[in-house]
Amino acid sequence: MLEEETLLREIGSPRVLVVGDVILDTYIRGKVRRISPEAPIPVFEGGKRIYRLGGAGNVAANLRALGAATALAGCVGADPEGEKILSLLGELGVETPGLVRTRERPSTRKTRFLSRDHQLLRWDEEETRPLDGETAGKIEEWLRREGPSFDAVVLSDYGKGVLTDEVIAAAVEKTRRLGIPLVVDPKGRDFRRYRGATHITPNQLETETATGIHLDTPGAVEKAADRLLREVDLQAAIITLGKEGIFFKTREGEKGRLPARARAVYDVTGAGDTVVSVLSFSLGAGVNLPSALKICNVAAGIVVGKLGAVPVSREEILREIGLGRDSGKILDLDLLKGRLAAARERGEKMVFTNGCFDILHAGHVRFLREARSQGDLLVVGINDDASVRRLKGEGRPVHSLGDRLEVLAALEDVDYVVSFSEDTPERLIREITPDVLVKGEDWKDKGVVGRDWVESHGGRVVLLPLYPGRSTTAALERLKAAEPEEGEGGPGEPPSGEGKG
Repeated sequence: MLEEETLLREIGSPRVLVVGDVILDTYIRGKVRRISPEAPIPVFEGGKRIYRLGGAGNVAANLRALGAATALAGCVGADPEGEKILSLLGELGVETPGLVRTRERPSTRKTRFLSRDHQLLRWDEEETRPLDGETAGKIEEWLRREGPSFDAVVLSDYGKGVLTDEVIAAAVEKTRRLGIPLVVDPKGRDFRRYRGATHITPNQLETETATGIHLDTPGAVEKAADRLLREVDLQAAIITLGKEGIFFKTREGEKGRLPARARAVYDVTGAGDTVVSVLSFSLGAGVNLPSALKICNVAAGIVVGKLGAVPVSREEILREIGLGRDSGKILDLDLLKGRLAAARERGEKMVFTNGCFDILHAGHVRFLREARSQGDLLVVGINDDASVRRLKGEGRPVHSLGDRLEVLAALEDVDYVVSFSEDTPERLIREITPDVLVKGEDWKDKGVVGRDWVESHGGRVVLLPLYPGRSTTAALERLKAAEPEEGEGGPGEPPSGEGKG
């Protein structure tokens, strides 16, 4: 992925136009404490409301997060939801000269009720009939009018009526005039309505619905791609297959399959938006299709680990590419921060502790196990060799930093290990801001480093009991006492000066 990492770093700010159905996603977080006495249903106690852009709005938000200059064409209602959509787009810097407001239909809104990040119910408020002639005509006119040039155009079709045949034809005309990619995230049974597009990105179900081919074998997937290439007159068909990855085939016969990036799936909402966003962004910047799809594959693996339709930034993709080079537990600070950001998106609580861990013993193991029980994942900070030497004196550490990191990473209760060069972990704690800071109870009267920072950010400090008789210093003293006098051989050892080779 080094080539793709370089390409992604060097991409500037291509101009991308999104045309399609804009949705307001509302998330209401609350609690369920009891069952209704009126019927066997949970009683939802609503709380905080979160508003996000969905549909074509989410595609535009993703493009802005990637660094593209973005414009959006479509329609919203002349209602409070429409005002909220315009406000969110304005905050992101998305241009909206082609976004028409109408009193003929309400803004599309999807409201999700969440308890502990689990969806209990989704309530859709929408009008799915095709746009009336006047509203569609305004979008067509804007598309056909000579305006700002673009590097790529996206059709984001959620079946809410914005992408009429006439609007699609106007978008095709614009892209042909500019000689740029037209990427389609499709909907419905007949993809021939998108003829003139260059790329299409259906998922497995959408492909099966449109082609009538059950995608149960690699051969069937390629057959479906061939049908799409032929019937829609495409340059390339890209079929997303969930856990089976992404398959693509071009008009020239180039084809390939990218395996899905291994990751816990938290929520698939917005995954298709992410793929079409990254693809159009990359193609608009001149990146070749195979490299563009590798970047898409990384981005899709990130978004399914998030709750709801959330944009994936260029920085997140670059971090994930870096993680792919080091998929273990031993991370540098930048890679660790990337992993922790994803964990926080999933609502996980992070625990931190630190030490030299020079000679690992049962006391360490029990301490780390108890620390891990305080949250969802445990990060262990470990002093590098120079700082151990300053703290413990000459002759320490007994084991090098690399060895100490490897031993800690082998423990089941340790999720990530990171080293630091200072005498205290103060800077490291400020960088990662743990939810729980764990130290031994011997620090009770010493002043726990990082306590003020953690508690000021809503976290807590936990002091755990130590286990008597278990310490690295005591172990080293026992080893020293057991060493034979000079000139005497210990058990199983040759006399001094002999057998050394």
